[in-house]
Amino acid sequence: MNKYIFAERMKNFQASDIAAILKVTADPEIISFAGGLPAPELFPIDEMKEVVAYVLEKHGTKALQYSTTEGHVPLREKIASRMNRKYQTRLESDNIMITTGSQQSLDLLAKMFIDDGDVILCESPTYLGALSAFNGYNPRYVEVETDADGMVPEALEEALKREKRAKAVYVIPDFQNPTGKTWTFERRRAFMEVINRYNIVVFEDNPYGELRFKGVVPPSLKSFDTKGQVVLLGTFSKIFCPGMRIAWLCAEGEIYEKFSYLKQAADLHSPTLSQYEIDTYMEMYDLDAHVGRIIDVYKERCGIMIEAMRAELPPSVSYTVPEGGLFTWVVLPENLSARDVLMTCIEKKVAFVPGGAFFPNGGHENTLRLNYSNMPPERIVQGIKLLGNAIKEHLR
Repeated sequence: MNKYIFAERMKNFQASDIAAILKVTADPEIISFAGGLPAPELFPIDEMKEVVAYVLEKHGTKALQYSTTEGHVPLREKIASRMNRKYQTRLESDNIMITTGSQQSLDLLAKMFIDDGDVILCESPTYLGALSAFNGYNPRYVEVETDADGMVPEALEEALKREKRAKAVYVIPDFQNPTGKTWTFERRRAFMEVINRYNIVVFEDNPYGELRFKGVVPPSLKSFDTKGQVVLLGTFSKIFCPGMRIAWLCAEGEIYEKFSYLKQAADLHSPTLSQYEIDTYMEMYDLDAHVGRIIDVYKERCGIMIEAMRAELPPSVSYTVPEGGLFTWVVLPENLSARDVLMTCIEKKVAFVPGGAFFPNGGHENTLRLNYSNMPPERIVQGIKLLGNAIKEHLR
């Protein structure tokens, strides 16, 4: 067998915990709380049959052709209008670039800003997929204290003063992955007041913000941005269909321009057909109504999971009660390892993601993430009961 000489950066890439666990969950008997998967029964399949036929009939030669790197203009216009309406931003279509999933945005932003040894500040814990995207550029991570209200501004300021190589701050202010927490309005404003004092860029990742069960939608960090420091990411994966692989990036000036160079080098442009299909769906159907149906289902499933945890988990176990999104976060007693509990759970045909993977500098092995969007109610109740039994076995 040939012994290939791989690039040094490959040392930073390895199979993630989630990838390994998702292989286990291929077993249909497994009750999976592991992946961040939307409920497939909510995909608008019948509507998309009509949309696809219409696009091919009316726009076939354009929809199947190469396109511009920035993306289909009518779709970008709709996205800008939607973001302004929902998150109090002031975006134009020229601020929107279509990307092949938010994962591409994260990868290319890191390529744009991060040199070996540069510092990325992040919440603690943070999204594992972002760490995977960033790791190829060999950053150093500084986890900034995060409480129930969001990133602590005093801790952020201290880190920015201390870390002279800090290049970017990565945050998910709305229904964060993995904790399900949402930043308060006051914390967003205080965060941006700190950011405005430093020459640093913010990657604001917002895949879940529209999936709000109750309360008022808070403004995005981008709405507070007066200097073009915040790059806002959005996606259709959680509010429509992840298989379309269509997301977007919101930025201005030099960041937008340089991102277009990187995107063109990476894949020329995102799938033209998918862009036409989503744009046509938004013309023919009410996307807000579709998102409302998703919210109704996820709200019910989240409530069922929380009630089941109240009934089945020991008093020494705590968990978040999200107001939207896909996840809840569980903290076990400090002497328990979530990885050990997972092994017992897999024997019982239940899976989740151990929380240690979401901390870039390690530790916190007594935590775990649960997803409630992808399992029907009866399997959620059954799975939480089995999880509770496994935890109790390890507490004996």
